[in-house]
Amino acid sequence: MSSPAKKRKLNSGTKQSFSVPSRGLEYFFAKQKQNGASKEPSPLPKESDSQPIQQGSSEEHLNDEELARKLQAEWDAEARASSTPRENDVRSQDVAVSATEPVDTDGVEPTNESNPQTVTAPPKADRPKGKNTLSLSSAAATEDQASASIPLDESPLTFNPSKYIHQLQESWATDRGDASYALLIRCFVLVSSTTSRIKIVDTLVNCVRLLIEGDPSSLLPAVWLATNAISPPYVSMELGLGGSAISKALKQVCGLDNRSLKALNDKLGDPGDVAFEAKKKQSFTLRKPKPLTIKGVFQSLVKISKTQGQGSGDVKQRIVDKLLQDARGGEESRYVVRTLCQHVTVKTTMLIALARAFLLSKPPGANIPTKDPNQLARLKKEELAEVYAKAEEIVKASYARHPDYNDLVPVLLEIGVSEELLVRCGLTLHIPLRPMLGGITRDLSEMLSRLQGRDFACEYKYDGQRAQIHCDERGVVSIFSRHLELMTDKYPDLVALVPKIRGEDVQSFIMEGEVVAVDRATGELKNFQTLTNRARKDVAIGTITIDVCLFAFDLMYLNGQPLLNRSFRERRDMLRSLFVEIPHHFTWVKSIDATSQESETVLEFFKSAVDSKCEGIMVKILDNLPELEALGPDDNTNSIIPKEQKQSRRKPLLATYEPDKRLDSWLKVKKDYIGTSAGVDTLDLIPIAAWHGTGRKAKWWSPILLAVRNEETGSLEAVCKCMSGFTDSFYKANREVYDKDGSFSSDGEPRNVHVAKPGFVEYAGGNPDVWFEPQEVWEVAFADITISPTYTAAIGLVREDKGLSLRFPRFLRKREDKGIEEASTSDFLAGLWRKQEVKTPAPPPVEGGREIDEAGLENEDEDHDEDEDGE
Repeated sequence: MSSPAKKRKLNSGTKQSFSVPSRGLEYFFAKQKQNGASKEPSPLPKESDSQPIQQGSSEEHLNDEELARKLQAEWDAEARASSTPRENDVRSQDVAVSATEPVDTDGVEPTNESNPQTVTAPPKADRPKGKNTLSLSSAAATEDQASASIPLDESPLTFNPSKYIHQLQESWATDRGDASYALLIRCFVLVSSTTSRIKIVDTLVNCVRLLIEGDPSSLLPAVWLATNAISPPYVSMELGLGGSAISKALKQVCGLDNRSLKALNDKLGDPGDVAFEAKKKQSFTLRKPKPLTIKGVFQSLVKISKTQGQGSGDVKQRIVDKLLQDARGGEESRYVVRTLCQHVTVKTTMLIALARAFLLSKPPGANIPTKDPNQLARLKKEELAEVYAKAEEIVKASYARHPDYNDLVPVLLEIGVSEELLVRCGLTLHIPLRPMLGGITRDLSEMLSRLQGRDFACEYKYDGQRAQIHCDERGVVSIFSRHLELMTDKYPDLVALVPKIRGEDVQSFIMEGEVVAVDRATGELKNFQTLTNRARKDVAIGTITIDVCLFAFDLMYLNGQPLLNRSFRERRDMLRSLFVEIPHHFTWVKSIDATSQESETVLEFFKSAVDSKCEGIMVKILDNLPELEALGPDDNTNSIIPKEQKQSRRKPLLATYEPDKRLDSWLKVKKDYIGTSAGVDTLDLIPIAAWHGTGRKAKWWSPILLAVRNEETGSLEAVCKCMSGFTDSFYKANREVYDKDGSFSSDGEPRNVHVAKPGFVEYAGGNPDVWFEPQEVWEVAFADITISPTYTAAIGLVREDKGLSLRFPRFLRKREDKGIEEASTSDFLAGLWRKQEVKTPAPPPVEGGREIDEAGLENEDEDHDEDEDGE
């Protein structure tokens, strides 16, 4: 390998262009600072007409930075003498270093960590005049000033976008008029700096209004970036970036070494905060960053997602490098990284912001009716809330029925917020609607008191995967999960089943049900863990060994007509009368109809559900009360509210299907909610480790690794990660107890953490960010106990090479009355598992219908699809 001096000589004597990564001065002068001023500096070229500069006595004691500044001063003097302007000089800096312009391939600047660019002075005759001259640019001084002073958190009723549009558009003019990413960052910074929901909504509304009036074409990508996505959930577009890509980019761009980056990670936890600190340390860059735009960042993410095949990793890495190079200042770097890590999200609030923004603003030249802010400001608080609520309900309802911003935002830009939006973005086949959610009850008596005086249906809450099945007139079938992910390829047996269950009068439909693993011969229900042994995609019918049955419970669309405004009794009757039951393949959820006066009947039904290995029961209002009135014009927009409840804050008991709403008209009574009073056990577990939280929980430990005791060996065996049941105040207090920022606390006591995994802990999963000193016992509720290859609890007691884990663990309380020697043991856990696995009689066979034979093989683990309450 040639020496640095030879590299300089070769580079200064050639006109061939080469790539220049953007790095800080610390990167170039780090070695000199480490060696100290006493060491002899490496030779630098001396300027002449045709020969490289030789080291002179007058420059013998100049370091690289001082020499670069001296050379620049000479060049500036020559430029002034010849009256030749330097076109590409950075105004914020008086110092510049000449180098060949980097080559930009497809908008991505290549970098080469092993061959850092050397600062050179080309001969006078060959020195470029302007465009090929790079400058030492202050990273701090490059931050966008046009957006920084806009008071986005001001009330939308006093905020005037036109006051700032001209200033912003002048700033955006260098990028074809596209809105700068800095505007969105200004919004994110203000949102993250407050806990006031009013301020958060106001800030988003004002940001959206600026885009509507200043650059409508940037609104859609801004919405995607703010909601932490680049496509709707049913379209598979994943970034596929690991933490190593971001770490490598930070090292490349900001000149960090592994030790410095690890120190920042350990101290801050959140990758965005690490990027912020790293960018601050990068005092100078070798070129002026090209300002990021909202469109540009979004398009970069799309390109990352679509890049596949051989060499895709390098292409993605260059895109990430380029984004961080062009990020101006620490905040842009912070949110670029958070976006790449998918830690930025304001999903629900964004719908509210869109509704309010389009009430007040419209795109240039659009004929959309808007409200006068001055008139709204004169309204009473309740009147203003009513105006906002009506617009928000329309936007939310449209998105719940048609959850795709690619369709919603363009229609908003065209027609604004109006009833037509519900038609233009209504229920559509093969686009999943957001499912209705059930309220939570802690016991049967609470459920009965809530539904006092109403007729309701009790249904088995099966231990399976909620599915939404779409079928059009041509027989094309799509199947979606409760999170709207497409899983048609996972269930080809259900796709093949659809033509056999459609009645003669059924042309198209949207149906909802629970997919449950069953024993095909007996109809015995199996637990969810069995269902996870099916592959996620590309399943062939001939290879299936895990048989499933679809238990249908609702019908939302039939023959081109939405049924959302029909009562549950009507929808259920249509479902059962128009479709064909096939035992052990397709049937209805087991149910009974009851009233609040029939508590004994309901209790017996609940017990039968638990005995049949179900999670509990769902309870649903059957009919709307006679005095209910319809507010909407058609089936797609109806929203029914009792007259006496219109002015009440209490949620109405609706028998209609309300997408993406959690109402008391659907209630769940789960065996793990009821607690020990219903015979469900809890465990006393020991917290042993944790990971850095993300997003809102970045300051805390979440999730937390819990363990049981092995009485024979004295070791602690990991059983689950828990992140449910905690409050913010608990997280804060827990972080203070287990603080790893130093070896000792302020009073000199040792901190309650370990640097590495203690020898007495058994865990086969990934490495937590911190290991706790075992000292507490927490009571934890759970749904079920499952076999696990990762967790070591009770390993060897139920399986030779596998342990046990908990499904849906939920923190209940600290057991102040127990020490760790009194925590639950692995033997006790194994006993609970054996009790759970005691086989129950199969349900009686369903009369009628016909059988279908299937067989095959498939085996792949998957995470459990969460139940309705999203725990």
